[in-house]
Amino acid sequence: MRTLIYVPVIHTSADLGSMAKDISKRGIRDIGEETWTKHRKTVEGFWDAISDYFDSIDVMGMKIYQDGMVADDEVGKQIAADTAKAGSKNYQLILKLLERGAVLMKTEDFKLVKQEYDRLLAITQAKLLTWKIIAFIKYKLVKATLLNKRDSFIAKRIDKTLGPDEKGILFIGALHTIKKRLPKTIQVREIKDTVKVRTYHRLLPFHNKYRKQFDTLGKYLVSEIT
Repeated sequence: MRTLIYVPVIHTSADLGSMAKDISKRGIRDIGEETWTKHRKTVEGFWDAISDYFDSIDVMGMKIYQDGMVADDEVGKQIAADTAKAGSKNYQLILKLLERGAVLMKTEDFKLVKQEYDRLLAITQAKLLTWKIIAFIKYKLVKATLLNKRDSFIAKRIDKTLGPDEKGILFIGALHTIKKRLPKTIQVREIKDTVKVRTYHRLLPFHNKYRKQFDTLGKYLVSEIT
């Protein structure tokens, strides 16, 4: 039976390219520097736990599907190398997996990824508050549609390229809904609970109000995977 190791992703600043600086500033402004620093440490710990898990298993021949990866072969490897060099824990792990015999796969439709990235970039680069609000509204109007289209493409791509008895790894943002779109011929092993990862994200701006739950989720994210 085909098997897919499912990793709900928490993005680091390095994954966000030219938007990283603006998003970090906004994070510090919205939740305070102390909580933002704690959040960043939690994200680092999360990726350490994910990396430790993959260090413990044989990944030879496994196919890697990555959120946002629009190419494979040498182009895909160069994208991974450049993003890893910028400090991405996600892509640093991918490079380690490739060195151990895993295979990087094209996962997404370039046009769909670019549409979403351009919308987000318009928000971060808007110089006036009015422009920023307009850009945000435009993004919100198409966000769900774009996400659905991306998820449908990813699921079909995995189904098409993951052969009989092959194993794959999917690194995907927690807001995506890929699992329910995959055929039952693919056995999914979720190594971190997507709902818990998603809830952590949702509670981050309200950490003071839901302190106990937020801290519990933070501990779960950095916990060892067995």
